[in-house]
Amino acid sequence: MTKWVYSFGDGKAEGEASMRNLLGGKGANLAEMSNLGLPVPPGFTITTEVCTYYYQHGETYPAELRDEVGAALEKVGALTGRRFGDADKPLLVSVRSGARASMPGMMDTVLNLGLNDETVEAMAKDADDERFAYDSYRRFITMYSNVVLGVEHHAFEEALEHYKDGKGLNLDTDLKADDWKHLIGVYKKIVRDEHGSDFPQKPEDQLWGAIGAVFDSWMIPRAKKYRELNSIPESWGTAVNVQAMVFGNMGDTSATGVAFTRNPSTGESALYGEFLINAQGEDVVAGIRTPQDITEKARIEAKSEKPSMEKAMPDSFEELTRIYGILEKHYRDMQDMEFTIERGKLWMLQTRNGKRTAKAALRIAVELAGEGLISKDEAIKRIEPGALDQLLHPTIDPNAERKVIATGLPASPGAAVGEIVFNSEAAEAARKAERRCILVRIETSPEDIHGMHAAEGILTTRGGMTSHAAVVARGMGKPCVSGVGSIRIDYKAQTMTVGGVTLKAGDVITIDGSTGQVIQGEVKMLQPELSGDFAALMEWADAVRTMKVRTNADTPADARAARKFGAEGIGLCRTEHMFFEGDRIVAVREMILADDAEGRRAALAKLLPYQRQDFVELFTIMSGLPVTIRLLDPPLHEFLPHTDEEVQEVVSATGVSEDKIRHRTRELSEHNPMLGFRGCRLAIAFPEIAEMQARAIFEAAVQAAKDTGASVTPEVMVPLVFTRMEFDIVKARIDAMAKAVTEETGASFEYQVGTMIELPRAALKAGEIAETAEFFSFGTNDLTQTALGISRDDAATFLGPYTQKGILAVDPFVSIDREGVGELVKIATERGRAQRADIKLGICGEHGGDPASIGFCQEVGLDYVSCSPFRVPIARLAAAQSALGKSD
Repeated sequence: MTKWVYSFGDGKAEGEASMRNLLGGKGANLAEMSNLGLPVPPGFTITTEVCTYYYQHGETYPAELRDEVGAALEKVGALTGRRFGDADKPLLVSVRSGARASMPGMMDTVLNLGLNDETVEAMAKDADDERFAYDSYRRFITMYSNVVLGVEHHAFEEALEHYKDGKGLNLDTDLKADDWKHLIGVYKKIVRDEHGSDFPQKPEDQLWGAIGAVFDSWMIPRAKKYRELNSIPESWGTAVNVQAMVFGNMGDTSATGVAFTRNPSTGESALYGEFLINAQGEDVVAGIRTPQDITEKARIEAKSEKPSMEKAMPDSFEELTRIYGILEKHYRDMQDMEFTIERGKLWMLQTRNGKRTAKAALRIAVELAGEGLISKDEAIKRIEPGALDQLLHPTIDPNAERKVIATGLPASPGAAVGEIVFNSEAAEAARKAERRCILVRIETSPEDIHGMHAAEGILTTRGGMTSHAAVVARGMGKPCVSGVGSIRIDYKAQTMTVGGVTLKAGDVITIDGSTGQVIQGEVKMLQPELSGDFAALMEWADAVRTMKVRTNADTPADARAARKFGAEGIGLCRTEHMFFEGDRIVAVREMILADDAEGRRAALAKLLPYQRQDFVELFTIMSGLPVTIRLLDPPLHEFLPHTDEEVQEVVSATGVSEDKIRHRTRELSEHNPMLGFRGCRLAIAFPEIAEMQARAIFEAAVQAAKDTGASVTPEVMVPLVFTRMEFDIVKARIDAMAKAVTEETGASFEYQVGTMIELPRAALKAGEIAETAEFFSFGTNDLTQTALGISRDDAATFLGPYTQKGILAVDPFVSIDREGVGELVKIATERGRAQRADIKLGICGEHGGDPASIGFCQEVGLDYVSCSPFRVPIARLAAAQSALGKSD
């Protein structure tokens, strides 16, 4: 019989950390902490399998669940000396979600469950603190009504603020027991008016309402969006954790907080976090009150006047320090912990591997390896390759002039520039219009996740280092400055005001998430320094990977950037990108408009020195590393003028008549140019084009070798073949030009001629093509288009529903379609190698920088991947992880 509920507490548990998929991350770790003998309030976990059952059976529960929950509640009651719903010694519980992947703030939580008009009096008597009991009751009504009954949170906040204003009170902690009693009556009326029925008084009804709300929250929009952004499958579901309440709001000897065993922004090995005295956990992350620092060192650095936990609660601080050492050693990773202190007793409510910035992740992994807690191979596996992108972009130039208008908390490092937007819809609109923006909010909530994703950075006036904005921004790798209390935001007027400066929506600001500064206008940025921990990890990665990593580069600037990022050659140089500059486009147009081969050759002769110099620069920068140069690929009509103004420019530059230009444009126009007169077809119809390019390549190879002393072995790539005969015709022209350059210069050089496999027929006929082709490069952009019959330029209009409905797991232009396109790559690899055992195989489509696709390339046995310069470090790390066998 299926077991649906697992208990924990009193130094033992029915589950353990390895049961993450069944118990969710929170439940598995609560069980593990219990097994370690740490102080964990007793409770139980309803498994993720119940969530799956719930959605597969019309939002109903397994028949046995109610009895299992009842038995588990009895166990918790026995351990605490209380009973759920008891009028004298009531057991109160929290109800929290807990998916196997951490989704901070995305799903719902209910605290203080079990309170009603009767049990609140028993609680007041038991605690000898009436104010505490009624404060807890009003919190429960607020939270339960919002999460379970759908009553908006602001309705209660407005009532509270109105009451405080009338009484002349500033803080919630200023309210007495009678104040809360009055407000509870107001809150109940709000529930009755908004929900249409009274607030539920039966604890059992409350419990099942909360359990259902947690399961329902798995499918709310913000949770769906978070899963989409973080590639979390819907099928995983969430567990529900029900746990005995411990109270941080029982006066000055009680507190609640969040702590990390290492700094999640920098990776520094030191206890880091925030806490609040006389508060419950939601107060810390909600940004309602300004939290206090845990360590005295952090308090001094923050220039805070409020005492640190180290000074205010030294015994609890010492216990927390002891526990964090146990947890980090046990889990062998930085931990994110939640705790509550109830009248001097420390309780652990959660631990999990903490979210961190890429910079922190690198430092932590490298230092843990240095401490011997993990191996170098484990350190390599710990870093998400895509997260390296956070380190590869500019930061603010320290020498640049800064007009600092405010300073807040440095919640997530990095810098961002953009126009001010005050809501998520405006952020998404700016993103679609390709305008950079900064999302400016009083505080963010999980509803803002789509706007945070669209923005370059986030600025909030409330909240601390563990607020929603800070945690989510760090996870996204976006800069964030939080808690800028000096800024006043007027959503209605769409303005922010600070120190006499008023900025409106659309004005540009810069935020520095490393210092907390808010700067008026745009500030100069610096390129990143890829040294220290980054260099160490990359060195370890390079030592274990078996695939080479090249770059797609068409310009000297791209090539230099790629070398800086560790590229081992150029896997794709698109020569057509060199044709659009200055006088070059004129010569190209002359060539296209020429009436015969002689005219084309005359025009191409003007291009030859440009092409040769381009290749000399690339060969020199690569200094002996392989360079694959693709012959002209796009349709010729792309180079012709389209507007009347452009036509007149060509008339003036070439002397060709307007009528002839328009006639030639019409002649070359195609209904589907991606399947038309392009690629090797150009070289077959106009062999003089391939001859000019081949001559430029070989003359450049001779010149670069002479200049640098490093041998140059160019790889000449013929695009878009579907038969060996096409390839052989073009290759004959290339070989003839190599022979001519050798005779003319007296210099000998090595070279290879290969082809792109970007058509299904070429993949199927790879064995024949490999008889003469010395290398294959899989152009998976076009191979995806031709295999799936999808244009990458138009796919965005319909691929969304395809991925949402599960027809496609991911966008096939982002991550390779293993079953279709991948199968063609496998076939071409096997047939090519069967014919030519030493054939060189690589990939040069956008998939060359996608970690999941790189894993596929490792499985197939490709020799290298090639990607854009800024993705080279990502590819190096992903290739190392693939070699180590890390699953995607």
